[in-house]
Amino acid sequence: MSSPPSPSSGAPRSSLFRRRPAWAGRNYTLLTGAAVVTNLGSHGALIAAAFAVLDAGGSAGDVGLVAAARTLPLVLFLLVGGAIADRIPRHRVMVAANALNCLSQAAFALLVLAGEPRLWQMMLLTALCGTGTAFFNPAAEGMLLSSVSGEHANRAFALFRMAMNGAGIGGAALGGAMIAGMGPGWVLAVDAAAFAVAGSLRAFLDVGHVGDRAPGGGLLADLREGWVEFRSRPWLWSIVLQFSVVVAVVGAAEAVYGPLVARDQLGGPAPWGLALGFFGLGTIGGAVLMMVWKPRRLLLVGTLCVFPLALPSAGLAVPLPVWGLCAVMFVSGTAIEVFGVSWMTTMHQEIPEDKFSRVSAYDWFGSVSMLPLATAVAGPVESVIGRTSALWGCASLVVLVTAAVLLVPDVRHMTRRSPEPGLAKAPARAPAAAPAPAPASAPDTSGAPLTRG
Repeated sequence: MSSPPSPSSGAPRSSLFRRRPAWAGRNYTLLTGAAVVTNLGSHGALIAAAFAVLDAGGSAGDVGLVAAARTLPLVLFLLVGGAIADRIPRHRVMVAANALNCLSQAAFALLVLAGEPRLWQMMLLTALCGTGTAFFNPAAEGMLLSSVSGEHANRAFALFRMAMNGAGIGGAALGGAMIAGMGPGWVLAVDAAAFAVAGSLRAFLDVGHVGDRAPGGGLLADLREGWVEFRSRPWLWSIVLQFSVVVAVVGAAEAVYGPLVARDQLGGPAPWGLALGFFGLGTIGGAVLMMVWKPRRLLLVGTLCVFPLALPSAGLAVPLPVWGLCAVMFVSGTAIEVFGVSWMTTMHQEIPEDKFSRVSAYDWFGSVSMLPLATAVAGPVESVIGRTSALWGCASLVVLVTAAVLLVPDVRHMTRRSPEPGLAKAPARAPAAAPAPAPASAPDTSGAPLTRG
């Protein structure tokens, strides 16, 4: 991987550019700014979508169907999105995806503001937004990973995630308050505007430092090459299998059961938005910690920090009062951020630059593969065994699969390598041993807070 362009290249630097760290080049700064904008909108939009369904007279099953409609395109299009992002300039994929997200969220907002939205209409529009996310995420992962040098990776990823999750705090809290005072339609409109602004920023990304891609054998050949990179690492696919369960049950708990518990027992959308805001506050705390702490055993420390993700489901099952729920959300946010930075640092350390997006796509694909099913069946499961039992089941599954992945030797023994001073990581050509990005607030998911990378 080439070093990022120097801040001094191109146009003269402004005072703003002189104040930023030397390693934070133009691309890193634009990516961080765009992620802040989109997270301000998307964290509130997640809550707004659920309450738009409930306000239209929908049931718990309807909330789950809309959530599933958003995540199903991720499963269908992620691998194609990853292959395309490693073949053409990644920023073009990102801008096109943001444009689709903007249009679909704007249409959703108009539908809700006009009154009487139908379930199939809400499912269709959230599916379009999910399609944009499927193409955006692998390209965004690859673009971010190529924007910093190896010696600064840990700090750069921690700062990026801290800025992004800080915006999530404001977005979730403001979104909950806006829904209570103005209704969900206006929150969806804000999300559409945020995608428009972020897409404009990403249009200025510079890909001149990325070398020309070698001619490939077509889309299927690119996908096969990415699969070889993915399957050669037991700890990578084992953690992805773990997160296929974790993301599914936590997504169901937070996208379906959380709004229902908030409506029935916590006082409405504002307390739930506050709790999600505390999750974001926890991720900031974790990012600050990871700016100064560099654990040697990256994946062991990270995996231990997945256990606290069981706490929010358990807290909703009790249910805890609002202050108690905020506390467990804060703890889980802090813990998953430690995992997220460790995971991204490992990917940056090990994965060849020209395969970033494809390996990321397999990671995302595996991690979200069960999420549409989980959100779709959350309502029926509640009807059969009750909401409390369903939430305790979610918490138990997180603990069980996380304990299981600790049995994999490579998960326990993966260590941080110290880069040579002053050198950025060069693109590797042979398979390397390492994972791809990880759930705990990702760029532009417009979905559950539990996302990786």
